Formats: sequence, C-alpha cells, structure tokens
Amino acid sequence: MTEGPMAAAFLAVIGGASLLAVTARRLHATDDLPSLEGWALADRSLGTVWTWLLLGGTIFTAYTFAAVPGLVYGNGAPAFFALPYTVIVCPLAFVLLPRMWSVARDHGYVTAADFVRGRYGSAPLALVVALTGILATMPYLALQLLGIRAVLTAGGLYPSAATGDLAMAAIFAGLAVATYRHGLRAPTVISALKGVAVFGSVLAVSWLVLARLGGPGAVFEEAARRLTGPDAGSASLVLSPDQQPAFATLALGSALALLMYPHVLTAAFAASGPRVLRRVAVALPAWTAVLALFGFLGIAALASGVRAPEGGAEAAVPILVDRIMPAPLAGLVFGAITVGALVPAAVMSIAAATSFVRNVYAEYFHPTATPKRQVRIAKAVSLTAKAGAVAFVFGLRDQDAINLQLLGGVWILQIFPAVAIGLFTRRLHHRALLAGWAAGMVFGTVMVVREGFSPVVPLGPPGHSPEIYAGLAALILNLVVALAGTAVLDRIGTPRGTDSTTLPPGPTVRNRPGTGASSA
Repeated sequence: MTEGPMAAAFLAVIGGASLLAVTARRLHATDDLPSLEGWALADRSLGTVWTWLLLGGTIFTAYTFAAVPGLVYGNGAPAFFALPYTVIVCPLAFVLLPRMWSVARDHGYVTAADFVRGRYGSAPLALVVALTGILATMPYLALQLLGIRAVLTAGGLYPSAATGDLAMAAIFAGLAVATYRHGLRAPTVISALKGVAVFGSVLAVSWLVLARLGGPGAVFEEAARRLTGPDAGSASLVLSPDQQPAFATLALGSALALLMYPHVLTAAFAASGPRVLRRVAVALPAWTAVLALFGFLGIAALASGVRAPEGGAEAAVPILVDRIMPAPLAGLVFGAITVGALVPAAVMSIAAATSFVRNVYAEYFHPTATPKRQVRIAKAVSLTAKAGAVAFVFGLRDQDAINLQLLGGVWILQIFPAVAIGLFTRRLHHRALLAGWAAGMVFGTVMVVREGFSPVVPLGPPGHSPEIYAGLAALILNLVVALAGTAVLDRIGTPRGTDSTTLPPGPTVRNRPGTGASSA
C-alpha cells in the first residue's frame, strides 16, 4: 500500500532533476565557439553560490551519504574519520585551489595533467598523472550506481533484478543525455536541487529520530548498549588507543587525496575566480555538518534495532528512513539521495573524458585536433564512461567496485607531489617524480591487496606495530624516492624539462644554482 505514494514522490524528485537539466543551457550561456573550457568547465563562469553547490555536491557523493552511516552502523567510532577528513580538506582547498585556478586560467589548462605538462615539460609525467586520475575515477563513478541501488532496494523501490537494473539505467541515461548536450552546466543546475533536497531530508529525518528515540543522549546510550550486548561484535562508539593512528592517518591521507581527483579539480576550475574558491572553501564545512548528521543516523539505526542485510550495512539508514517516515516523505528522501549521486557521476564522467582528450588523444593521437573535434570526442568518451560504469555494476560484484575504489584512493594520492608540491616549487626532478610515483603505486597496491583490500595496513610486523592508511605510507615512500632521485639526477647533471608556467605570487622556494629549476 505504501509503495505507490513512495514511488510517486521518488519520481517527482527525479522528474524535477530532469527538468532542471533541460534549463542547463541557459546557465551563463555564451556565443563562443565549442571548446573544452565551455563544455567541461562552463567557461569558468560560476559564481560563489553555484560553485559551492557544485563543489560540495561533487565532493559529498550519494555513496558517501550511504557508506559513512553504514560504516558507523557496522564499525562504530572509526567510521567518523570522514568528519575530520572533510574538515582538513577546507584549508587545503583554500590554499591549493585558488592558486591552481589562476595558473590554469592564465595558460588555458583544463586538467591537472595540463599543469604538470607545462610545469615540468615532461609528457610522460603528464601522461601518468592523467591515467592515474582516470583509473581512480572510474570505480568511484560505479559506486554512485551502487549507492542508488542500495537506497532503492532498502526502500522497496527496486523490483526484480532485471526491472530494477533497467530503471536505474534509464535514470542514468537521462543524465548522460543532459551531460552530452550541456556539459558541466547540467550537473551544476542539478546540484541546486541536490543541495535543497539533501539538507532538507537529513534535517527532517534527524528531527524524527530524536523525537521518537528521546534525544541525542538516549540515542547514543541505546546504540552503545546494543554494541556491547552478548551478540555484538568488536565495534565501539569510542576509539581505542590502537585505532587512533589509523583514524588520524585515514583522515589526513584522504584529505590530501581528495583534491587530486579530476572531478574535484574540474568543479573548481569552473569557478569565476580565486576569490570565489576561497569563499567556497570557507563555506564547505556546511556540507561536513550534513555528513555528520548522516553519521548520526547510522548510530540511530543501531539504537532503533535496524537489521541490515549481511554485507550491506550501507542499507541501514535507508531501512531506518523507510521505518520511521510516511511513505511520501520516505520517497522524497530516497529521491534526494538518488539525485545526490547524479551530480558527482556527471562531473566524474566529464573529468575523465576531458583528461583523456587533452592528455592522451590530443597529445599522442591527434595533436592538430580542433577545439570542436576535442569537444566531440570528449562527449563520446563521457558517454562511454557512464556506460562502462553501468556495465561494471551490473556485471561484477559490489565488493569489486568497493575494492577498486579503495585502491583508487591510494593511487590518486601518488600524484600529489607532482601536482600540489609542483604549485610551489619545481625543485623535484620530473624523472625522480616518475620514479616516486611508480614506487608509491606498486607499494600501495601490494599493501592493500595483501591485507585483503583493507585501506589500513600495519607499519611493520603484524601484531607489533601501529596500523596506518596505506595511501599515506605509499606517499611517504613516493616522496623519499623523489627526493633521493632528484639529488642523484642533479648531481650527475641530468637536464630538466622547460617550465612554461607563470605562477601567481606565493611562497618562494629558492633552488640551487645550476639545477635549471625556476623559482615559484
């Protein structure tokens, strides 16, 4: 009896997103000829509000809103590393993104690999930066579909496997068409609906939970009691001393990695100026507050006695919503989370396509490609990326996508020295950066796979050392190799590539005479 009103409310939200996508062409429209800056970056024209909606909607994905409370439900306190992680991102964004935007605008760069190509004069280094970004983005894109499926299944809106898959593919197809036609403008206008829907939904659900369970104190007490019951596992709402190194390094490493993802940089490059990005960085903690409320709902699901399916803890909050809210309101919440997946999915596909066109296709296959042809190829690759994500989700186990996304976080962190450090100094030699990247990729991958695809690995012999985030351990090795390699290459006089960038004012790092490196 409740599925009809719930489905109607859900479809109303999805229909609203589709109508907004149709209006995307009106957003800061120009009469300029087709170009990647116009299609992929909305002509770098977004103001503070639009950039805040787009960047926040891109960083805080639907899968995040399902996975974080699911981790809280299943693991307790360690899952809250996502809160300091997204707080640490804000000062990093305040420092890095405006500087990167200025360099990109001045030189016509559209991707991070464009910057690396100009900064170090090294095509191989730019290529590995681009390919690493694409490799890390694709499983992240697939996870957005997993988030939608988990929400719809928990709410009873996902019928038989074939019918449900077709319905989800249809939702994604609508997004694909809008993105193909309007580029980044499509997810930008949809992000307005996402912001209103997600903020409103989480506040409404949190208020109902507190009213029903008797306040935050009662919620935490009941959740703690259930975690310490006879049938409970080892989860706790308080970090143990052994968990603290993993918690801290996960937060720091994840924050460093996030700003290297192509979809985050794409959303940032679409801003109209550095001041816009600084204002947005200051306002981003509002999205962290929403994430904190979703984490609280994971605790509320524990306190309410929700029984999530085996291996499907991310369904705990959708089940809670279905239990405590009237069907129409629950449908609105599920629609909000689904729309929450559409924005990052669109930006991810655009970012992957742009990286491929700029740094693979135009660099190695068709250097004389016109801007119009580059846009045409980027549109086709964007569609292919979405179709690949759909095929990946339907053809492989959910855990495969999750495992690859965990590896993606380790991989993307390995371009941090070339991109982020390169914004302030060219002291590191491009060949040493390549060696460091390779060492970090291999070491991080081996560590994660050896530990059964756990992002947390022991730093030393098992049982006798603290556990830390594998990506951060790999980054440390990466930097050591890059520094040592630079010292060796400079000593034997290996030439550097030509630096064609002009950096904005910032901290000056003086290089030793004779190294050929410019001062930033």
